[in-house]
This record gives sequence, C-alpha cells and structure tokens, in this order.
Amino acid sequence: MKRRALKVVFGVLLVGLIAFVATREPKTPALAKWEMQGRLREKGEDRKAREADVALVKGLLREDLSHREFDFTVVVEAVSGKRMMPAKGRASAGRVVAAIQDVMDGLIVKMNAVDSPVKGLRRINEGSRFFEDGLLEGLDAMEGISCGIPHTREGTAQRSGYPDLRISDDATGDVYYLDPKLMERGSVASSLRTFYFEPKDTTLKITEDATHLLIGIEHDGNDGDWEFLGYRLVDLSGLKVRLKAEFQASNKDLYGKASVLEKRGGGGEDGADD
Repeated sequence: MKRRALKVVFGVLLVGLIAFVATREPKTPALAKWEMQGRLREKGEDRKAREADVALVKGLLREDLSHREFDFTVVVEAVSGKRMMPAKGRASAGRVVAAIQDVMDGLIVKMNAVDSPVKGLRRINEGSRFFEDGLLEGLDAMEGISCGIPHTREGTAQRSGYPDLRISDDATGDVYYLDPKLMERGSVASSLRTFYFEPKDTTLKITEDATHLLIGIEHDGNDGDWEFLGYRLVDLSGLKVRLKAEFQASNKDLYGKASVLEKRGGGGEDGADD
C-alpha cells in the first residue's frame, strides 16, 4: 500500500516537473566572457567620453568667450600659419587700393542704374554676389593687377567662405584678400554681428601671407529698389574679434522619429505628403 502511494506521489511530481519545463520561459543564455568584457569596456568608454564632454563644456563656460576679444591677426596666424600683412608700408598698397576704388566707382553707378541686376531682389544680401562678381571681373581686367577666387588648402577654387577674392600685384607678387559686405545706411556704429570667420582645415582659403581688406558697401535700405550710396575700404589688420560658442542642431536633428512623441497633420517624410 505504501509502495503504491509512493509511486503515485512520484508520478505526480514527475508530471509537474515535465509541465514546468515545458511551459517556463526559455532562459537567456549567459553571455560569453569575452562579450561581457566587451560590453563593460564599451560602457567605460561611453562614460569617459561623457565625462570629457562635461569637462569641455565647463571649460568653455569658465573662459567666458563671448566677452573676450582676440586680434584677428592672431586668429588668422593660429589657424592658417600665414601672416596678416598691414596695408601700410607695402609698396603695392597704393596701386591695389587705387584699382579697387576705380572698379568700385564704376560698380556703384552700374548697380544704381534702372536695369541693375540688384533691383527687385527679395533680399539685399543676395546683391553682394553682384558686387563680388563685378570686382572680380573689373580688377582682373586692370593692367598690373590679377584677381581670382581663392583656393583652399586642397587646391580647389571655392566661392563660399572667407575671403571672397584674392588680388595679386603683378610687380611685387604681393597678395591681398578682399571681402565685400553690404551695409545699410546708419549702421556703421551698430554692435550687431556682421563679420564671421569659421576656421576650417582642408577647405581653409587663407593659404598665403597677405593683406586682408574688407569693403563695406552702403545702401539706403529701400527694399527692392536699393540705392548704393558709397563704400568704405578697411584694413582688417587692426580688427578685434569675439568667439561665440554656441550649441546648434538642424531640423533633421530636432525632429528625428526617435524623438517625436506626437504628430498631428503636416507633411510626411521630409515634408512630403503622407
């Protein structure tokens, strides 16, 4: 009797064990030792990278960069290894300045004409390209002066970025960089930022010792029917600049699928309709 009871109990236990094994969730296999070490190493590297980023941000804040001023000559030499030569004292400066004045005087008249390509533009900033092209063509046509688009460190002629034009005095080989800017009448004393220089590596366009000039072209602010009033040619060797450290993101960064909590209406992917 006892033996039969034991068999029954044993049978029940065996059935229960089989049912448990059959219905339990599969056990996640343990990670191989090398894989576990790899994951731990990745976490350590992520933590170190995060700590380095935190230290960098705190360091930038301590520097209080928005209130510091830097000599532009120092900035240029630091990023390019090239010297910024003041116009004063260069034998070629008189010829180059006179050539710029001659071309600009003609351009002012041309851009104020009824059929000027600048008339009717939606934004005045779009007009700076016409002055740039006019200076390029006019200066390069002058005897004893050559003008072209600066080349990058990679040797490619590039329109975008500082500086816009490269001028060479044929007699001496002296190089001048020229950057045209449009400005509204009465804004000469404005403290708003109007000059930008972003240091690059391979696409840097400062590749020679040179005099850096900027020409500010004044307009009356009459939208769509601008009149150009004159200009100021400036030697940038005495310029003080400030560095604005800012964190930025594009729409692509902001509105990525992983970040969107809710979406109502609007277009589909990249602004297209769903």
